[in-house]
Amino acid sequence: MSDWTPICRVDDIPVLGSRRVTRAQGLDVAVFRNDANEVFALLDRCPHKGGPLSQGIVFGTSVACPLHNWTIGLCTGQAAAPDEGCTPKFAVKVEDGQVSLSAAELATHAIDQTRPIAGPKTSASCVTA
Repeated sequence: MSDWTPICRVDDIPVLGSRRVTRAQGLDVAVFRNDANEVFALLDRCPHKGGPLSQGIVFGTSVACPLHNWTIGLCTGQAAAPDEGCTPKFAVKVEDGQVSLSAAELATHAIDQTRPIAGPKTSASCVTA
């Protein structure tokens, strides 16, 4: 088994945008490209409310979550102060324009993380008339 899984070409990722990588287990991985052609990969889940970071706005080495505008560092996955929290990052290799992610990390890293379920809160004490 190869140490690296080819994902796409750098040019396949929009400048200041992202691509999602589906995994056999766990949430998708978001692969980002900034305006300096640097490539980063994070779990596609904001540490705040689970928003899809792949749909956020990329600026510099950060992404703004589309739900509540939290700023997440692309290098670390860390939320910018005053917000707190971190989303898992993934190792990225770019060689001759080919973007690859660590095969081991894709298979095992953060596979236990889930996205919050939206919808009304239910309670056994709720009574409808």
